[in-house]
Amino acid sequence: MSPGIPVVFGTAMHDLIDDVFVRSFENEDRDIGNDHARFELAALAQHGDRLAFTTDSYVVDPIVFPGGDIGTLAVCGAVNDLAAGGATPLFLRCSVIVEEGLRVDTVHTIAASMALAAHRSNVCIVTGDTKIVERGACDKIFITTAGIGVIPSGIGLDIGAVRDGDVLIVNGYLGDHGATILATRGDLVIDAPIASDSAPLGDLIARLLRAAPGTRFIRAATRGGMASVLSEIAVGSRIAIEIDERATPVRKPVKEFCEILGLDPLYLANGGKFVAAVPPEQATAALCALRAHPLGSDACEIGRAWAGEPGRVTMRMKFGGTRILDRFIGEQLSRSC
Repeated sequence: MSPGIPVVFGTAMHDLIDDVFVRSFENEDRDIGNDHARFELAALAQHGDRLAFTTDSYVVDPIVFPGGDIGTLAVCGAVNDLAAGGATPLFLRCSVIVEEGLRVDTVHTIAASMALAAHRSNVCIVTGDTKIVERGACDKIFITTAGIGVIPSGIGLDIGAVRDGDVLIVNGYLGDHGATILATRGDLVIDAPIASDSAPLGDLIARLLRAAPGTRFIRAATRGGMASVLSEIAVGSRIAIEIDERATPVRKPVKEFCEILGLDPLYLANGGKFVAAVPPEQATAALCALRAHPLGSDACEIGRAWAGEPGRVTMRMKFGGTRILDRFIGEQLSRSC
């Protein structure tokens, strides 16, 4: 049986970091002896003319779930936020807080997941920090990642750029991740065939931007789900948005699971989905490019922006009438990311 991690300091802490994280993230091109990462500015400039920088923290419960774990989420989240801004993701930093007593093999598994997700994303984890805290000071493990990318010249994605007639596209089924997290928690006796969609979207988004260079805006639909992203777009661009319930992709098991619990899948977190606003004349090319990629094979048009009441998002219901999709107050599901 793998021992639990104790609260350690000094040489013991150094050995633990080396054994778990440095070994997992080892990169022969990086100097791990310094307290910072160093980059050649000329090498960065080869990718574009603007830096993109993002950060987020992950406190998901449970920390391991069907389709991934907290390490996968932490890497993919940073990568996807950079890619959604039009940047080429390059480097990541991670900070890990581990609760005393967490099994060592669990930490090894999470570090390995982070390394694999970074490899799949073509990014390097180049610096970080680890702290061990007493029992009860955190819940098992919390991870914060920060990412650096470079935005190529000519890409100007902006939340205020969406215009009347623009097409709203998602790259696949919604709500899988949030439903998976809730179904996996021990206080629910529900067996649902659902897995998290956590995945790095850098390559998919790059293909979209090549096929539809006029794309106005992209945002990963993580906390708050697709509905929250649409509300942010409508407010940011002072535009109205209408989507069609029949065109909005939600898997049957997720829909049924949400009906049992009184949840709305449009507000559930996603791990590998984004919303893109594309000019109508480039929508067909955008959908073709997305559907040719494994992470976009179920991409579809869900609605359009129009010159209605600024900030208003509505959904045409399949049985008639419309429903307002407003900003969700708080979170429908806590600790989903």
